[in-house]
Amino acid sequence: MPQPKTLSLSLISTALLTALSAPAFAQESKEIATIAPIEQISIFGKKNPLNTVPGSAHLIDEAELDAFKYSDIMRTLASIPGVYIQEEDGYGLRPNIGMRGTGQNRTEKITIMEDGVLAAPAPYASPAAYYFPTSGRMESIEILKGSSTVKYGPRTTGGVINLISRQIPEEELAGKLDVAAGQDGFGKIHAYAGGQGERVGGVVDIYRYQADGFRDINGVGGDTGFKKNDAMAKISIRSAEDAKFDQVLEVKLKYSDETSNETYMGLTDADFAANPYSRYSASQKDVMETEHTQIQINHIIDFSDNLTLGTTVYHNDFKRNWYKTSKIDGESISGDGTQIAADFDKDPTSGDLEVDVKANNRAYISQGIQTELNLYLDNHDLSFGARYHEDEMDRYQWVDTYSMGADQVMIMTEAGVPGTDSNRVDSAEALALYVQDKIQFGDFNITAGIRYEDVTTRRIDWGKTNPGRDGEPKKDISNSFSAWLPSLSATYQINGEWLVLTGVQKGFSPAAPGNADRQEEESWNYEAGARYNAGALTSEAIFFYSDYSNMHGNCTAAQGCDDDSIGDQYNGGEVDVKGLEFSLAYNFNNDGDIHFPVKLAYTYTSAEFANKFESDFDPWGDVVEGDKLPYLPENMLFASAGIKADSWELTLAARYTDEVRTVAGQGEIAEENLIEAKTIVDLSGRYFISDVQEVYLTAENLFDTEYVTTKIHGSNFAGKPMTVTVGYSYKF
Repeated sequence: MPQPKTLSLSLISTALLTALSAPAFAQESKEIATIAPIEQISIFGKKNPLNTVPGSAHLIDEAELDAFKYSDIMRTLASIPGVYIQEEDGYGLRPNIGMRGTGQNRTEKITIMEDGVLAAPAPYASPAAYYFPTSGRMESIEILKGSSTVKYGPRTTGGVINLISRQIPEEELAGKLDVAAGQDGFGKIHAYAGGQGERVGGVVDIYRYQADGFRDINGVGGDTGFKKNDAMAKISIRSAEDAKFDQVLEVKLKYSDETSNETYMGLTDADFAANPYSRYSASQKDVMETEHTQIQINHIIDFSDNLTLGTTVYHNDFKRNWYKTSKIDGESISGDGTQIAADFDKDPTSGDLEVDVKANNRAYISQGIQTELNLYLDNHDLSFGARYHEDEMDRYQWVDTYSMGADQVMIMTEAGVPGTDSNRVDSAEALALYVQDKIQFGDFNITAGIRYEDVTTRRIDWGKTNPGRDGEPKKDISNSFSAWLPSLSATYQINGEWLVLTGVQKGFSPAAPGNADRQEEESWNYEAGARYNAGALTSEAIFFYSDYSNMHGNCTAAQGCDDDSIGDQYNGGEVDVKGLEFSLAYNFNNDGDIHFPVKLAYTYTSAEFANKFESDFDPWGDVVEGDKLPYLPENMLFASAGIKADSWELTLAARYTDEVRTVAGQGEIAEENLIEAKTIVDLSGRYFISDVQEVYLTAENLFDTEYVTTKIHGSNFAGKPMTVTVGYSYKF
């Protein structure tokens, strides 16, 4: 079996030598040299203020994250307009996130970064993100949509989410301990500590959370929850006071692992109505094991007040094996298998079941080097960027067979041979270049940019009869393509409160190795809107329109695809997406002892196919012009209201999601393809014992609403019921 690629020493040494010998942009004083990396790993900052960004820009800062202390990224992002979430497991372990009509499946159509580095396991070769950074340990989260995303790829249509991890404290020593416990065996411990010396600083951040799960397996019981550990460490060294140039070198190391007893086998309509939190006994062996490691090296050098170079080298390893039921009595769980499992649990004495459990084993690598040169000349803010990136996904899978009798206990009858089910490697190499210039003419600003992507993908398939990967592979398919992606946007500051913006950008998504037609996703994206900021009131309204000449659909197990088709990519041709994003925040009695913050976010979306075609991609099927895209609600609304005093605060947050169809179509949605509209309310209460201590209580799904999250494989999955959690935090 071929060994995975590793990041070569020459690549690391070249990057470091380049960074240590090249010029970079100076900070305004030595006092802020310790936080210089912030500007290089973040989207927004001193040189790119949030309120003047020519597009939809949002920052969820630490204070906002602390309000509910969510460990589920999808609950955190619910307050951002234009961001779509599709729940699945109830804990947000494998998020499904989309933006501006891209679709949500496994967050495959948007760019996810942590500290400015691509976070998906294989963002070019296999975009479905079965790994997502642990959002509960993040210091802030940045969301950017529109034409100003030209610097961030490879996917430039929907938008970018950048998660900022714990930064090295500026104090000599600072830290925090946060512990919590709740229903269904939920537990969390989050601790970090670090500090900054004269030249050397560091921080360690540890986050563990777990739950027993809120579902019960019929007959045999068992754990349906998860355990996840996440640890991160950073160390930075800055140049001496008398050095010719200010420099910062930062090394980040990260490790995480997860065991989650999750399944792709939902419930029939009848069983969901009877007990939405049950699970069939045929799913008792389902479990995912994951492990993720990362090394990231950031270097920044300042040659003058007008010139900066930031360089990052990164290497990510991710391994996962989702061991899950795939067939029952020879029938797929997307076909009659789920109904067979349901019938068996109603009468286990009716006869033995044969259950196939597939080891959906994969290993990923994502690595590269990226650099950005910033040049500031009078009214020009120039950015020149480059990234060389490699990634791959290695599928080496097998199927074990079990028998289950009247006791509802699965006994293995035949062990599969690794490599006899799926046995292939998908890989990609990519070079990305971009130039962006922000030009200021008084209150009028123009941002012009162009991005170039040059990509080579490859699929090597040894087939199911060659687990040793001996000799020539069964298939060896390569594809090379490139794209120029221009963007242009403008803002005008009408007065101190009002800013108007507009922009246009060419959208792009690379063709995966499993795209039979080797066709990229392309679109033209337009936006126009206004932003208002005046004291306690902030608001933003943006209209958007995306004109796709070709849209991708990626076949994953999360969408119920047949095992033999997983990893394939389909082309849907022309699609029109249009909509409105609106957000508003106001703090009543802002200067009083008790104030009342409110927040509102609304999204309207209309997404239709503009051509007719037949597809083997199940969520699309046979499409006619005017069919609505699946899993895209027309209306979404978020609203929160709080009461804040010196020693306590109370916040209520509600999110409404319109009904969605699970298969492309138009008109009234057939019941079997309908996920009904829902409103979910969360509550948070905090009491501050002192400046450094607090106790808190949260109630997620306060009214214990029963609702369907998804209908993958034609069955129903329930959202998390009401879950009350209490916690304590101490900072120093």
